[in-house]
Parts: sequence; C-alpha cells; structure tokens
Amino acid sequence: MISTPLLRAMRKASLAATTALMIGATAAPSFVTPAFAQGPESVANLAEGLLGAVVNISTSQTVKGGEGENAVPMPQLPEGSPFQDFFDDFFKDREGQNNGGSQKVQSLGSGFVVDAEQGIVVTNNHVIADADEIEVNFSDGSKLKAELVGTDTKTDIAVLKIDPKAKKLTAVKFGDSNKMRIGDWVMAIGNPFGLGGTVTVGIISARNRDINSGPYDDFIQTDAAINRGNSGGPLFNMEGEVIGINTAIISPSGGSIGIGFSIPAEIATGVVQQLTEFGETRRGWLGVRIQPVTDDIAESLGMTTAKGALVAGIIKGGPVDNGVIQPGDVVIKFDGKDVVEMRDLPRVVAESPVGKAVDVVIVRKGVEQTVKVTLGRLEDGEKLAEGEAAKPDEGADKGAEVATASMLGMTIGELNDDTRAKFGIAADVSGVVVTAVAKDSAAAERGIVAGEVITEIAQESVSTPKEVMDRITALKEQGRKNALLMLASKTGELRFVTIRMD
Repeated sequence: MISTPLLRAMRKASLAATTALMIGATAAPSFVTPAFAQGPESVANLAEGLLGAVVNISTSQTVKGGEGENAVPMPQLPEGSPFQDFFDDFFKDREGQNNGGSQKVQSLGSGFVVDAEQGIVVTNNHVIADADEIEVNFSDGSKLKAELVGTDTKTDIAVLKIDPKAKKLTAVKFGDSNKMRIGDWVMAIGNPFGLGGTVTVGIISARNRDINSGPYDDFIQTDAAINRGNSGGPLFNMEGEVIGINTAIISPSGGSIGIGFSIPAEIATGVVQQLTEFGETRRGWLGVRIQPVTDDIAESLGMTTAKGALVAGIIKGGPVDNGVIQPGDVVIKFDGKDVVEMRDLPRVVAESPVGKAVDVVIVRKGVEQTVKVTLGRLEDGEKLAEGEAAKPDEGADKGAEVATASMLGMTIGELNDDTRAKFGIAADVSGVVVTAVAKDSAAAERGIVAGEVITEIAQESVSTPKEVMDRITALKEQGRKNALLMLASKTGELRFVTIRMD
C-alpha cells in the first residue's frame, strides 16, 4: 500500500516529467514529419485506372518428357487453405502425365498494353520464349490471341501484338525512371501464380543493380511483392506511369522476400520502340573490347582515380578500326555521359542511334583528349567479331634468331617461325612471346601463361626481349610500382594486366 504523501510526490514527479516531455517535443519541430511521408493513404483510385491495361500472358508449348522450363510450379499452401481447391483445379494434369512422351505445358506471366491503337503489348522475353501459342488475358475475363513482334534477349524484353479492333484497349505510358529516387513509392500489378490482377505496393530499395543477367544490367530494386508470374508486368510510379518492367527476384523459397528487380523505363523504352518498328533491335556499336580500370591499372597509366573503360582491343572492320581509338585508351565520357565503370560504356553506346557521330573523351598515355566517332550497328558487329579470330593474316616472321630473357617471373623470347609453331600463335600476332612462367611469381598471380605474347608495355610497343627489359627498367626509374602489359592470346585476342615490379 502506498502512503498519501508518497502518492502526491509521485504525481508531482509524473506531472513534471509530462511537462518536460511536452516542452521537449515543442522545442524540436525538426522531428515532426508531414503525414504524407508515412506513405499513400490508399492506391485504390490509381489501381482502378490501371488494372485494365495490365494483362496476363499465358503460353503453351509442346515439350518432350517432364515439365517445361517456364511452367509455373504448384505453390505450397498451408493445410486447410481456402485456396487449395482453386490451385488443385488450376494445376491438375500439369505434372507427370506424359509418361516420357510429348506434353503440352503452359507458363504464365504478365504484360501491359502500351499502344491501344496498334494493340502493342510488352512483356518479358523469358515469359514467351519457345512458345507455340500466346494468349493475352484481360482483367474483365476476355482473351485474345497474340503474335510475336520481336524479342531482345539482352534485356529480356518482348513485344506482342493483338487485334485492336477485337476489343477496346486501355494503354499505359512509360515514365522517366531517371527521376525515381530510393525511397519513392511504387506499385506493381501482375499475375502471380496465375491469380491475376494482383496489386502490391512498396518502395524503390536501390538503383543501378547489376545482377549479371545481361550486358546492360541497370535494374531498379523494389520491395513491392513480386512472385512467379509477375514477370513482364509493370512497375508504376504514383502518377500511374510505367517506370520499370518486373523481371526477376531473389528468393531461396521461390516466393517474394522483398527483393525484386525491374528493367528501368530508360532502357526499356528504346528497346520497345525498335522492336515495334523493326521487329529487332538496332543498337549503336563502338567496335572495341573493354575491361575494367583497376587501381593498379590506373596507377600504371598515371591516372589519379580508377574510372572509365579500358580499351583492350579493336574489332577489325569496326567503327574505330581507323586508329581514332587505340588499345590502352581509357574511355571516360561518351556523348556527354560519364563512364564511371566499365559496364556504363556498353549501355550508353547501345542506347545511341546507329550512324550517329559522337564525341568520346579518352585518356591516352596520361593525356585527356576528345575524338569523334561514327557508330556502327551492334548486331552487325557481333557477326564480325565472331569471325575475326578465325581469319588471321598471312605471313610470319622468318629467320629471326631466338633470344631469351627473364623478368618478373617470366621467361620471354623473340617471336619467330619456331616459337609460333611451338605455341600455335597466329601469324598476325606480333610482340615478345612468354615461353615460361615461374610458379608463385607475380606473372603467375596475374594468370599469365606460356604462349601469350607481350605486345605493349606501358602503352609502348615491344618486339624484342631487350625492349621489354628496357621498358621495365625505365618504369622502375620513374618510381612506378606496376607495369601495364598488353597481352595477346594465341589467336590475337588482347587483354591488359598489371604486374608488380617490386
């Protein structure tokens, strides 16, 4: 039992604490946040206006033995779930009914209408890949057959066409994904597990994600729930614009754990436009092989910071085969856009029109300069690059006396008929051949192997072992810690490595 004087004292202390708390709260208005920062009160009106443009994509494919690769698996439901009968009916006869013969399997995905007049629908390539039939299902229950207009495996985008006269269509438009910031609210609509018309809300969790799915990875990461069947569906901003195409998830369980990835509209818009117009992509092409600029490479080139894309080789017959860009150049800006990492360059080049003349800022032998380049077409360049190594030039060094030297854990020798024959080196490769590499040496650490050819050291050509030794000595005298070597493989493919000289 508490005495009356003690109770009074406690009440006074409580009142004082309450007063202090109120004063403290009043004195700190910076902690007060507006109501809208807690998230939208409702997205019902927004969702209602968009559901008609989002479609379910169903495909059928004849396969031999087992399930199709894209078939949606039966989800694991809790015992007694009210959805059990629905899923049993939906997935029945999908598994193990073929007894080793041909089987008709189905896969499910999502998509959205971007042009109501032409009947253009966008989805993921992996949703419709190898499909025999494609059907578009609308939120009102109607269905239309779709034909494939074009696909792009590099970005996993496909464009379909349905008959716009068969049904009044509702379309949505792409927004500016570059304006989206981490923390912005987004809404996904799709067809998870065949349920159709499912709306989820979340935020943008991260930007510029590279998940190693293709050469132009620049995904938007979101925690809006995305599951199997959501692929190809839209990710909307709060204005109802498509700022991403939902494509992939990270999930040990197969269900959403709040890590989903969407192709940004910045990339998707151009691809969709080209597929719609041409039935194929027509990307810009620079005609170079590139590799990352590491700290060691930056130091060896006299650069203060590691940035850009290092040109490791030039494709013969390509746009810069005229010498305007050379192996060893570092591209730091392309058409006014900064190239911070190696992966930035392929993306900005691919987004540029074929035939466009652009300014490219490079660092060559420590000096920054701007060159003008007219872009070719990537699709043509890929065919050229594939056949380049298979057609070496005729002729070879003849009659040269073999001379050898040892440095940095390598034994090197002159490149002549004997060494070409011994290591199978193509006739158009020139430089100094590596004949042996010491175990646990600096050269071995960098993956250098016998039969590779040193063509340049610190961006200076070398043709004899003596020139190699002289270049290494000169670099040491300059206080350099690493030497930048350009190596050619037996077939002539180039790469750069740095090697410690201490």
